[in-house]
Amino acid sequence: MILLPLLLLAVVALVPLALALRPRAALRGRQAPAMALHRAQLLELDRDLAEGRILQAEHASATLEVQRRLLAAAAAPDLAPTRASRRPVVLALAAIPLGGAALYLIGGHPELPAAPHAARADEDSLIRQLRNRIAQLDPASDQARQGYVLLGNIENQRGNLPEAAKAWRAAVAIAFDATLAAQAAEAQSLVDQAVSPDSAALFRRALAAAPPDAPWRAIAEQRLKQAP
Repeated sequence: MILLPLLLLAVVALVPLALALRPRAALRGRQAPAMALHRAQLLELDRDLAEGRILQAEHASATLEVQRRLLAAAAAPDLAPTRASRRPVVLALAAIPLGGAALYLIGGHPELPAAPHAARADEDSLIRQLRNRIAQLDPASDQARQGYVLLGNIENQRGNLPEAAKAWRAAVAIAFDATLAAQAAEAQSLVDQAVSPDSAALFRRALAAAPPDAPWRAIAEQRLKQAP
């Protein structure tokens, strides 16, 4: 009973693409969309920096990479698809819903959990293993510090800022690093939606230990102005 609605949804989802491939549709190259995408990424990076979601060093590195891709897209030949190239694409579009239905009939299991849930479970398992490994190390060792840094990076990528800030602060407690301290204080400030006395103290210590040209210095100084 569930197969027919899914098949219809697949067909409806592919209709706009099929219409775009009609012979009377204007041919457009791939250069303009690629450049527009890269420009949008640059704007998003600027917004993230302005809102304090990334440090200046992260912004500079990511901006440089996007600019490199933008230049590469601008230099690439703007090849538009020919009319003859549409036939395999149209056939593939027709085969997608039919092939999906066939695969579902062969091995479909509606009762199985969604793939993102399984992937999340795998991530949780790996993080538990990493935490257990850190717990077995000398708490004052450089290996433990590296473990906390790695744990903080993973939690940050997952969007779990409270745990990321906690792990980075644990790493800073073992061996102080100005950049990591500023990163931990910034993460904690985002979690608290304010600059707490502890975060302000960590910002001050990071500024005192950092070189004058530290890329995150302006952000840290701005945060200290927001401290009570």
